[in-house]
Amino acid sequence: MLATDLDGTLVGDAKGLKHLINYYKNLPYEVSLVYITGRHLESAISLIKSEQLPTPKLLVTDVGTSIYQGSNMEQDLEWKQKMKKDWYPRQIREAAKDFPQIKPQQLPDDRRVSFTIEERENEHIVEEFKKALDAEQIPHNFIFSSGRDIDILPAGSGKGEALRFIAGKFADGDTSILVAGDSGNDLEMLTLGYPSVIVANARQELLEVKENANLYRATKTCAGGIHEAWKYFYG
Repeated sequence: MLATDLDGTLVGDAKGLKHLINYYKNLPYEVSLVYITGRHLESAISLIKSEQLPTPKLLVTDVGTSIYQGSNMEQDLEWKQKMKKDWYPRQIREAAKDFPQIKPQQLPDDRRVSFTIEERENEHIVEEFKKALDAEQIPHNFIFSSGRDIDILPAGSGKGEALRFIAGKFADGDTSILVAGDSGNDLEMLTLGYPSVIVANARQELLEVKENANLYRATKTCAGGIHEAWKYFYG
C-alpha cells in the first residue's frame, strides 16, 4: 500500500510520476493506492483527473477528516460519525475573530476550519490562537504547516489518525505500507512507525524530523522520491 499526499508529493514531477506508475504496473504484486490530501473532495477529484492519476482504493480528504472508497467515492460512515463527535466549528471561528492577522479560508463545508497567515514573523500569533482554543476547552486538532496554513480539525482526526484507521480496517497483517509526504500536515502519518519517505522538495518543518530506521529522506523530488524509497524498503 502506498499512502501518499498529493500536492508536492505524488504530484509535481510528471516524468517521475509516469515512471512510478509504470513501475507499480510491472511489479509481480498489486500496490493499493491511498491518497491522503488537504484538498476537499471536489478539488481532489479535479486534481486526480487533470493529472491522470490512477483511481485510488481510498481517498482521504480535508487533512484526514473524510475517507472515501472506490471509484464511486463512497464515504466511510464509521469515520464520518467519529468526526462529528465533539466538533464545534462555529466556536472555532468565533475564537479566530480575536486574531485579525489570521484569514479564514473559504471551504464548501465544515469538515475542517482552515485559515492562512501571510507573514512568517506572525507565527507567535498562531501560538496565541492555539492557546485561546485550549483555554476555551474546544476539542480540536491544531495543525500549522508550510509557514502559512492553519487547519483546525476534529479531535482524533488528521492524516495520521485516518491512516491508522485505514490500516486497521482495510489492510491485513501482511500488508507492506509506504507513507509519503512533503509538509507539516503530513507529519503525523510520517511518524506512525511505518516505512516513510520525505521527498527531496519537502518543506522546512519536515527537514527537522528526528531520524529513525523507518524514515527515508529521498534525494529525488515528488514521485521520483517515492519510487526511490519504495525500492529502498521493498526492493
